[in-house]
This record gives sequence, C-alpha cells and structure tokens, in this order.
Amino acid sequence: MRSLDPVATLQNLLDRHATVAASELVRTEGKRVVCLACGHRCQLSDGARGICKVRWAEAGLLRVPSGYVAGIAVDPIEKKPFFHVDPGSDALSFGTLGCDLHCGYCQNWDTSQSLRDRDASGLPHAMTASEIIEVATARDCSTVVSTYNEPLITAEWSHEVFSLAKERGLRTGFVSNGNATPEVLDWLRPVMDLYKVDLKSFRDKSYRSLGCPLQNVLDGITMVHERGLWLEVVTLIVPDFNDSDAELADIARFLVDLSPDIPWHVTAFHPDYKMRDRGWTQAETLCRAREIGVEAGLNHVYAGNIPGAVPGAEDTHCAGCGVVLIARTGYDVRIVTLEGNECRACGTVLPGVF
Repeated sequence: MRSLDPVATLQNLLDRHATVAASELVRTEGKRVVCLACGHRCQLSDGARGICKVRWAEAGLLRVPSGYVAGIAVDPIEKKPFFHVDPGSDALSFGTLGCDLHCGYCQNWDTSQSLRDRDASGLPHAMTASEIIEVATARDCSTVVSTYNEPLITAEWSHEVFSLAKERGLRTGFVSNGNATPEVLDWLRPVMDLYKVDLKSFRDKSYRSLGCPLQNVLDGITMVHERGLWLEVVTLIVPDFNDSDAELADIARFLVDLSPDIPWHVTAFHPDYKMRDRGWTQAETLCRAREIGVEAGLNHVYAGNIPGAVPGAEDTHCAGCGVVLIARTGYDVRIVTLEGNECRACGTVLPGVF
C-alpha cells in the first residue's frame, strides 16, 4: 500500500479553508492571475500555486486562506516585540500556515514550513474572525497581531479579523518579513496600526538564500514607514551570517535615514531547524550591535532574547535627557519616568502608540 504524502494531505485539508482573493490584491494578465499580496507577485496559470503554497489560481480566480488558525495565544506585547506600544499590555497573537520565504533558522518552522517540510506538524483549526476577537476581549488584550508565520500571504483573513478588532476598539498589527507590496499595504492600512519587520540581513546574496531580494524588504520597510504605521524593526543576529560590524552598521544607517525614532531590536540566535551548525549569539555581540546602532544615530536600540544579559539594553531611555522611561527585564515591565507618552523629567515625547 502506498503511504500518504503528509504535505499533500495537509494541502488538501488546508484548501478547505479558502476564499476568493480581495480584488485589490489580484490582477489578471491574459490567462494568468497575478497575486499582489507579497513582493514575489506570482503569476499563476490555472491550477498553479504561489511560492507561499497557500494562494493558488482556480478557474480564473485567485483562492486564498481564510477561516482558520494554526496557533493562537495571549502574549505580552513586548514578545512581538513592540516596545513602544502600550507597554506591559497583552496582545492576542494568531497565525496560520505557510510562508513566502524558507529561512533555514526559522523558529516557527513547524507552521511556516509545513507545506514544504514533511517533518513539520502544524495543522489548521477552524475558527471564525468573531471567535478570535471574542478571545481577545475576554482576555483583556488591547492589540490583535497576526504572527508566527508570514501574515502577508493571508492578508484577506487578517483584514477580516482586523476589521472586527477595530470595531471593538482594539489595535492591530503584523509581525512580518516585510516582503510587501504597495497594494497590500494600502488595502490593509485602514484596519491596521502596527507593523514589525524582521530585517534579516543587509546583503542581497544572503537574502536570496532565504527566498527574496534584499531590495523587496528595504522597499517594504520604507513603504510601511511612509504610510504612518507604527514600525519597529528586528534583526536576529546569526553568527557568520549577518554579524559583521559593517553589515550591522549598514542596517543602522538605513533605519536612521528613514527615522532615528524607529526602534531597532537586535536579538540572539539559537540553533534551530536546519541551522544547528553554530552556537547562540553571545551577549557581547548584542552589546556591539547596540553600540553600532546608537553611534549611527538611532534613539532606541534594544538587545533581546537573553533577558538581563546586557544590563540596561532592554530599557527605554529618553532621547532628550537620557533617563530611564521604561525598565524591562524580559517581560517584567515597569514604567519609571513616563507620563502618557512624555518624559516626566524633561517633557520629551516618546514616539510610539500609547
């Protein structure tokens, strides 16, 4: 008896949770449909699937995911990480399956790579947008975040969830790889407030090994900033991949040129998935990265993933007088010298969403 392919079986199961793409996120070119949800802009003939594996052409239409979660949890907002959004509050996090990249060190590979990797075990669980929002309100979450896998590939589903969230007065946001298009950002902007981007490298060759050109992500970050979404950027520092002083300085200068007020989180890698050939990022490396960011002119640079290992590097300092506004150790958060969004010592406004 021939054994079943678990990826094909999952694909069939997942295809039951689908709807037609938003008209704003699809274009027809001859007999093909062009998906506009991410920077790949996949051109799909009938029956073909996009790079993400979850958006596909059928009878001249683009079919897309809807009506399920692969993970849902209440997290501290700092875990996303958003350090300049309602500090100490909780966020309702939900995610689906699939990704438009294939990072070998993905820490959520069980869901993001489930349609590529037979060893992944993520599964869809039917859930309505109303049920997601009911969980958020019951658990007193002030924010709803699409995360865990890449939310751009399920933009329509996020839009549905976020629309209900906004009706309840909740903030909404993406935790994303940033491989966005102007079309998807313009369509989401009315129902979205926050956007965290993983800027994984500043070298095109490295980015292409993960699945897209560097410029796609730089353009995505720029477009997010231009649209007035609250933006925070994370760089997971991977030994012998993106940890040189020159590359870290390039990242910092790029962000400063957009705005010195963009928070930059430099976080520690740990061996995972297909990248187990190197050790954890050392605290000294995070210190060095943080210094590079500060020297470049960024006002808020944070070291993460090793709570307490870099003293003071998780705290938010006033850009005006330098006092500690918010003290943090891991998810232990304490407001120190902040009143609303202003420093009580000098009156400088802390950028963010408060």
